[in-house]
Amino acid sequence: MKKKVISMMMAGAMVVSMTACGGSDSGSTTAAAGSSAAAETTVAAADTTAAAADSSEAKNDADAYTNLEPVELILADSAAKGAAGSEFDLLLSEKVGEITGGKLTIDAHVNGDLGNDTDILRQMQSGDIDMVGSQVAPIVSFVPEIAIFDLPMVFATVDGDTIDQVLNGDSDTHKALNTAFENAGFHLLGFLQNATFRLTTSNSNLEKLEDFKGLQIRTMENSNHMAFWTAIGAEPTPLAWAEVYFALQSGTITAEENAADTIVGANLNEVQKYLAETNHILYVNQISINKDSWDALDPAYQAALEQAVTEAIAEMREKLVTIDSDNKQLLQNNGMTLITYDKSFYEEVLAIDGVKELYSQIDTDTNGLASTLQKELGVNQ
Repeated sequence: MKKKVISMMMAGAMVVSMTACGGSDSGSTTAAAGSSAAAETTVAAADTTAAAADSSEAKNDADAYTNLEPVELILADSAAKGAAGSEFDLLLSEKVGEITGGKLTIDAHVNGDLGNDTDILRQMQSGDIDMVGSQVAPIVSFVPEIAIFDLPMVFATVDGDTIDQVLNGDSDTHKALNTAFENAGFHLLGFLQNATFRLTTSNSNLEKLEDFKGLQIRTMENSNHMAFWTAIGAEPTPLAWAEVYFALQSGTITAEENAADTIVGANLNEVQKYLAETNHILYVNQISINKDSWDALDPAYQAALEQAVTEAIAEMREKLVTIDSDNKQLLQNNGMTLITYDKSFYEEVLAIDGVKELYSQIDTDTNGLASTLQKELGVNQ
């Protein structure tokens, strides 16, 4: 039944879209030769034992799934082909198949094939698809506690390992998010990040805080994001992503904010002069599964999926840093000027009354989870 639903959704999406050593001397009879042969025999025996152990371990791993029925999970992501999110999805799919010998598989649909973020999250909630990979902002409508990621600059001075421990490790923040996802009918599998961030592009030099006053900046349609930009004096304007390039080109807006790879993909260097490391929002993706789909999995499959997620996150985290630095350099090579800030800039922003009020509001909206996150990150806002 799911296959039929997916085929129908893909067909609909396609219609809408039409508007990335060793040998021995056989004649030797010396004592040395005898000792060497004995040593080689011992090594060979050890190698054989090790090989047998490896074979036995592999067999035991395979045996864990032998009597299980094959299961296919359907995963959707709106991330473009070649983007970090879609690369993670495909790597996860590959690892799950390898771990289970092809008994548990993931049919991954990226590039928005099954709809935009809100569409696919609704489909996962209803059980039409099993899994969703996405950035975190769209999930606030389903999991209000995700608003902790809207805390401006809360991650800006924290390293990736610390953030990973708080989001994926044995922390109060992780436990609370697990519960929040379960309440929405989802099961949280993990977060992918490595302290890379959304940046700001503009046609004016944003060296100082006062330079943001009156800045006409495109943002996502997120009330917390808009409240932040308003608090620092900018004039945020929600705008469909497809319209951003032309709005910048015409001067309808003069700035936007996004991750470096997205900026490159949209060729915004053609219509923007400056690239500012405002680091206001963490560039983070989540991977989750419909709770009923998770509960229906045999424990061996659940363990395999968790293992695959952990391994895929570990591999992709290093790539995130490379992707970020390479794209920043490419934007500079294509004519943009990079603006960096020291810690005092972030402290100045966070001292603004409007920003403090936003922190307080998000803490209320998340039942104190914002405060828990700050404490576990080791930051005091």
